Amino acid sequence: MHAPPARRVVRLGAVAGAVALVAGTLLAAPAMAAPPRAVDPFAPDLGPNVTIYGPDTPVAQIQADLDALHAQQVDAEMSTARQAVYFLPGQYGSVEQPLQAKVGYYTEISGLGASPEDVTIHGAVEVYNRCLEGGGTANCLALVNFWRTISNLSIDIDKSGQDGCRASAEFWAVSQAVSMRRLDVSGGNLSLMDYCTAGPQYASGGFIADSRLPSVTNGSQQQWLIRNSEVAGWSNAVWNQVFSGVVGAPDDAAFPNPPYTTLDSTPVSREKPYLYVDDDGRYQVRVPAVQHESRGISWADGETAGRSIPITDFFIATPDDSVKDINNALARGQHLILTPGVYDVDRTIEVKRADTVVLGLGHATLTAVGGATPLEVKDAEGIVVAGVTIDAGAELSPVLVRVGKADGGKPLDAENPITLSDVYFRVGGPHIGKTTTALEVNADNVLIDHTWVWRGDHGVEGFTEGVNGDTDRWHTNTGTNGVIVTGDDVTATGLFVEHFQQHNTLWKGENGRVVLYQNELPYDPPTQADWTQPDGTLGYPGYVVAGDVTTHRLDGAGVYVFNQNNPAIVTANGFSVPQTPGVQLHHIVTVNLSAGTIEHVVNGIGGQADNTNTGAPQYVVDYPAP
Repeated sequence: MHAPPARRVVRLGAVAGAVALVAGTLLAAPAMAAPPRAVDPFAPDLGPNVTIYGPDTPVAQIQADLDALHAQQVDAEMSTARQAVYFLPGQYGSVEQPLQAKVGYYTEISGLGASPEDVTIHGAVEVYNRCLEGGGTANCLALVNFWRTISNLSIDIDKSGQDGCRASAEFWAVSQAVSMRRLDVSGGNLSLMDYCTAGPQYASGGFIADSRLPSVTNGSQQQWLIRNSEVAGWSNAVWNQVFSGVVGAPDDAAFPNPPYTTLDSTPVSREKPYLYVDDDGRYQVRVPAVQHESRGISWADGETAGRSIPITDFFIATPDDSVKDINNALARGQHLILTPGVYDVDRTIEVKRADTVVLGLGHATLTAVGGATPLEVKDAEGIVVAGVTIDAGAELSPVLVRVGKADGGKPLDAENPITLSDVYFRVGGPHIGKTTTALEVNADNVLIDHTWVWRGDHGVEGFTEGVNGDTDRWHTNTGTNGVIVTGDDVTATGLFVEHFQQHNTLWKGENGRVVLYQNELPYDPPTQADWTQPDGTLGYPGYVVAGDVTTHRLDGAGVYVFNQNNPAIVTANGFSVPQTPGVQLHHIVTVNLSAGTIEHVVNGIGGQADNTNTGAPQYVVDYPAP
């Protein structure tokens, strides 16, 4: 694809006011449905928090802008700021003047080409450790480097002008709710830890898909999923590194030394939709096709297979739009783009029509108001929800996202599954949150491609710190269940679920398939009685398959314990599954993080993780044993 005519940097704040005024007028007349909103296919209004650069924009200006954005977002962990930065096809930076960007919280940086090769950044796009103690270097780590995105571009690594250590690699030191998709990285090494900043340099959890990478240093990353990619090499592992459909992945025959889990192909995959500009300069959204038993990148031989939707077919929403207007747009057949911002949702956004696309930009966030369920996806094939964060509100919501009818719906086509990509959940953090269940999946043939479902263990309200932690959080920031799956033939690639008060994950449907599962049990049960099941079982396993399920497969999983409030608390098992040949767990682990005990890995099998072996994983290679 050739680049469209060169364009200046697009700053959208000036037009946002006009959009807000229109939205306000519509809201003043609730009896009338808002008419379709005109969208310019060559210059769509994507709201005040989107910046678009063209290759003619001076590198010095882009560098200054990105430096200022990073300074604003680097410590904005619990803020309401949301930002997206897009690059039109072309070259950015040079040997003489490399573009070296750092990515902060709630920031998306993406190319607008049909291929990652259409946008090249000569320089670096990085995340470093965050230093938490007064800006000093006593506690620098990546354990809370959440909520950021980079995608659909090439990076020709050039660290010119940086010191010797910094010049040694492109650094991507992140943890949960961070995705790296559709990248072509060359010219150096990629490190998933920041070994240049003072320690302890810990990192925990990440996701890469559909990318071509140089040699990768895993470093301190505790668990990681890389899916449908190419790597020149991979060094080091901590507890569980999972490779699915990756060309160049290391062999896993010696598991757990090193702790690699390698699947030759990915059972079901669909790459995340992406915004791009076509040869004529029109904006479109590409929706990749579903793949089965796939391997390697989707763009190796040209355009990613799938369909393109003109941006004129989308309702482009801002936080000023009402749920009524959004639902009216969906009902009349439009797709939905959520521009960067925080949306207060007091009634359910209902996605009913087959093949509808809901695409969030810049970590667009839906916050439940008044106990609402923010999003429901009906039993309809091919619906895709991507790039959206769902926050619980202060009043109890029964569920934050429901997929399919609770009592079961019509059979859906396995060739066109409902798909959730980079959909994140929070119960607490920026404010107190309450929900019974975060994600409920009732439909069959659903694909969950990277999610972090998090009941907050820290935040800005109701999370006071003390010598023994915050015992009040257990009663104020409530999340009973993380993920409940009742549908059959549901696949999850990259399922991260943490800190819920009963079931983190409860799988009731048949023929479930999970590739990488990561869980921390809740930090904050005040007493053993608070963390004991009605039948007397000590604690709730981090991953449960219901007793009547006959077929299920889990590859590469960890359950960790850190009972900060009461280190004497005991959990009987990290995993609990029916004892039947059709339910198989492959490469699973429990770890004590410094407080609390998990007596066994699964069903009374496996070693005890406690404070006598802190940080030492207790592995079970296969359950049931072959």
